Amino acid sequence: MRLTILGGGGFRVPLVHGALLGDRAEGRVTQVVLHDLDTDRLSAVARVLAEQAADVPDAPEVTVTTDLDEALRGADFVFSAIRVGGLEGRAADERVALDLGVLGQETVGAGGIAYGLRTVPVADDIARRVARLAPDAWVINFTNPAGLVTEAMSRHLGDRVIGICDSPVGLGRRIARVLGADPREAFIDYVGLNHLGWVRGLRVAGRDELPRLLADPALLGSFEEGKLFGIEWLRSLGAIPNEYLHYYYFNRETVRAYQRADRTRGAFLRDQQAGFYDEMKRPDAPALSAWDRTRAEREATYMAENRDAAGAGERDADDLSGGYEKVALALMRAIARDERTTLILNVRNRGTLAALDAEAVIEVPCLVDANGAHPVAVDPLPGHATGLVCAVKAVEREVLSAAASGSRTTAVKAFALHPLVDSVNVARALVDGYTAVHPGLGYLT
Repeated sequence: MRLTILGGGGFRVPLVHGALLGDRAEGRVTQVVLHDLDTDRLSAVARVLAEQAADVPDAPEVTVTTDLDEALRGADFVFSAIRVGGLEGRAADERVALDLGVLGQETVGAGGIAYGLRTVPVADDIARRVARLAPDAWVINFTNPAGLVTEAMSRHLGDRVIGICDSPVGLGRRIARVLGADPREAFIDYVGLNHLGWVRGLRVAGRDELPRLLADPALLGSFEEGKLFGIEWLRSLGAIPNEYLHYYYFNRETVRAYQRADRTRGAFLRDQQAGFYDEMKRPDAPALSAWDRTRAEREATYMAENRDAAGAGERDADDLSGGYEKVALALMRAIARDERTTLILNVRNRGTLAALDAEAVIEVPCLVDANGAHPVAVDPLPGHATGLVCAVKAVEREVLSAAASGSRTTAVKAFALHPLVDSVNVARALVDGYTAVHPGLGYLT
């Protein structure tokens, strides 16, 4: 089975490859094609992968290419993990917004809109090429903003593109752990959009254990979300929000924390990863140990400003292991081998949430089999959550429209309608600021 990874020079690719090395079953991946436009990054990641596979018999064959069409031909699965504009672009997204007093996070608020405007045209082109060159392939989208990009690609690929994110999985794992349950045996009642969802229940052997968590202050305050949001607010919601909702519920505090920081998250990652890739230019540098050291630092500093704003302290050691690669491989195995499973994924709504139309991509538990991912019926969201989901989905639709039309007016509308942008004048200034620093937004007129 042939797996193509777009963004194959990306820093997190070894996580996927490492997971593949542990898969010894029939129907496993035998060939991995890394595609990237940056040959130095491709070379660096290929070295890490070679060291990972050094003592593994029958490891997948790894090839690299800068030719997109060559990478796609013959693919059974395509992992799309591109970053249009690189980490330099992310750092600019964050800084432009913060200088105007609004949040500049990668996927939330102004930063997410800017990233989407840069990424959607490229993702749209990739989807068209997949439909032409590998029409039987399944596309698993890692690219942020994951829900928005998956929806853009679904207009060409239908249900053969599925978006993934490890945030809901990590949240469910943390809740199960504090309740003393095995996460593998728990059903997580989670629904929303990517980076905008809530756990409303966690069922073990048919019993919902979430009320027990909400009733116990010690348990509720013992894990990441309890520390971030506070016990009182979680009890008010009657649910556990995705950690990214901290940007909405505590926006002023978070913006201040980001403004006080020496560097934005994007700037930190840009500088950190530049050090790794520079080190890999030395032929004698130990690739795998250098990558692993850099990865550990990356994980430990994740959402540091939010934890600072909330007084939440350091991340727990059990939360530093990531997990998106495990979701991707579980999804791929379920489709390729018809190993039926339930995963939280980004898929087309198909009536699951009555407040949204059928084509809207949502994040929800899905039954996965050889025919793809099928969203599970869920209870309606409460009014406050429905309002937020509908508002953000409306913004995503304006982003898609602006990317398709090249309309600056529509781009301004996308920024102005977002709940975390508080002024039409600020929205205009954001468009001006982003078009000034991003050549890739020159299509907006």
